[in-house]
Amino acid sequence: MDDKIPARLRASDGDRERVAEIIQAAGSDGRLTLEEVEERLRTVYATRYADELGELTADLPRPAPVRPRGGGWPLTRAALREHPALRVHLGIVAVLATLLIVRWAVGGALFFWPAMPLFWLFLSLVVHARVRAFRQRPGAPVPY
Repeated sequence: MDDKIPARLRASDGDRERVAEIIQAAGSDGRLTLEEVEERLRTVYATRYADELGELTADLPRPAPVRPRGGGWPLTRAALREHPALRVHLGIVAVLATLLIVRWAVGGALFFWPAMPLFWLFLSLVVHARVRAFRQRPGAPVPY
């Protein structure tokens, strides 16, 4: 049996979609006419080999990658799974919150005095998660 590597690789659907996005972006920027966009897209979806796809976008600039915007909730299950230090911080906050609430319940105070310490503990956890999220982004403004 001959185990030679083929000289040409077949294009995947993902390869075709990436090239189609570049062509559509060039069309929306006015770099290609509607007829050129339609012709190139027809060719993209009929292409079998990956090296043929490069020829369709050789005269077009690559679109800048879209950076995800911050602002989402930083304390997600995925963030806790990826960062053991964040899990440790969450555990410490949970233990301290439990101790504060138990102390309040045993002490018999008329007002809920642990509210302020709990607020600052929770805020420290959110800030920790935010700093971790900034550090993961390319071109992170927060130093390591």
